[in-house]
Amino acid sequence: MTVRKNQATLTAEEKRAFTNALLELKRTGRYDRFVTTHNGFIMSDTDSGDRVGHRSPSFLPWHRRFLLEFEAALQAVDKSVSLPYWDWTADRTARSSLWAADFLGGTGRARDGQVMDGPFAYATGKWEISVRVDGRAYLRRALGEGVAQLPTRAEVDAVLAMPVYDMAPWNSSSGGFRNNLEGWRGANLHNRVHVWVGGQMGTGVSPNDPVFWMHHAFVDKLWADWQAKNPNSPYLPAAGTPNVIDLRDTMRPWNDVTPADMLDHRKFYTFDTEPASAARQR
Repeated sequence: MTVRKNQATLTAEEKRAFTNALLELKRTGRYDRFVTTHNGFIMSDTDSGDRVGHRSPSFLPWHRRFLLEFEAALQAVDKSVSLPYWDWTADRTARSSLWAADFLGGTGRARDGQVMDGPFAYATGKWEISVRVDGRAYLRRALGEGVAQLPTRAEVDAVLAMPVYDMAPWNSSSGGFRNNLEGWRGANLHNRVHVWVGGQMGTGVSPNDPVFWMHHAFVDKLWADWQAKNPNSPYLPAAGTPNVIDLRDTMRPWNDVTPADMLDHRKFYTFDTEPASAARQR
């Protein structure tokens, strides 16, 4: 069983294995297909029309399936690799270990945002940005410039305390846990992290930055934490809702998986710290 670990606890060997697997997926062209898929959905998901991966209840199960497919691609390169998660409530600055030169590299230089160190720097010749929103072929970041602070643990805990998964109108104006975690309302959790990193992470081609996977692995963990705290709160909507993915509707682009299939992460992997369910806590 795959175990997803906090990136702060990874050994030097685990970091190398993860980055080497990323570089191999990039070399073969498989990595860029994930970038293309994500960009296609983020561009087509709208508040008033069909929405699957974003601005909708299926934001969390869609990304869980997306990460599972990517993790399987990594493991086809190196079976020892799993997706680490970045707890941005704890590792909150540009000096945190994930931004070191032996892992993801740091922020971009002032004049153009180009990341200059680490395995994904353009100068290495191994990480050219091919799926682009502009003409620049290098990885860009601007850590802490678009927004000064990452979400706090207190802000996360307040969202985890929300008892209802989602509610009408099932888009970026909804109340409920999903939309507050996605970041269109309230403390702006997931979305704020994208903006804090900046560069490609602030665009539809955000998977160009490998931190995308670590960020979403933590968002996925927060969903698991919420489920444990709210065991009687189901995925909503259940059925018959236009333009969104109900509990047993299939999700594109796979067309063989539903939100119901994605509700229990433990069918696929565990986290290094598994949440205790509310039922077990009582």
